[in-house]
Amino acid sequence: MEKIKFRAGALLAPVPPVMVSCGSGASANIITVAWTGILNTVPPKTYISVRQKRHSYGLIKESGEFVLNLTPASLVRTADFCGMYTGAKVDKFEKCRLTKQAVEEVGTPLIAECPISLCCRVSEIVPLGSHDMFIADVVAVYANEELLDGAGKLHVERADLCAYAHGEYFSLGKRLGSFGFSARKKPKKQRKPHERS
Repeated sequence: MEKIKFRAGALLAPVPPVMVSCGSGASANIITVAWTGILNTVPPKTYISVRQKRHSYGLIKESGEFVLNLTPASLVRTADFCGMYTGAKVDKFEKCRLTKQAVEEVGTPLIAECPISLCCRVSEIVPLGSHDMFIADVVAVYANEELLDGAGKLHVERADLCAYAHGEYFSLGKRLGSFGFSARKKPKKQRKPHERS
């Protein structure tokens, strides 16, 4: 298959459009970022990359805390709004009718309407150019009770999360497999009694 070469660019997709809450009290704000991901499992570490001139940049740098609020498809318009307007001029919690929910681990509230939230403490700031990367420890995860089954297992697929790809939002489609499914051995087929010798 023939390939077309483009100049180097940030063209990884899909990525999660997370609503990042930052600051506290009356100064609490929300910024939507797609430059985020997991860096490490033990201890759990994540990152967000934020432009230095964004209002939220100063709030995160000063407090050393933020909350990653995963965006369900039902809040994609809200997430887009929070990425378009500055918290220096707009109270996004009030404008978008979102609820601040206090947590024990950080001074920043999570967004109650989001199904899953990761509370984070910044451990390092890495200047990269257009953005600075805030590397952070995930100190707690909050999830809506309805995402858990009777055994207490978290079912992220029930959260109806959305994805962002090259300027457009998408809701996640059908499940194609689970981690390790390509390497799992198929169960041996049981022979029927009349087939046994």
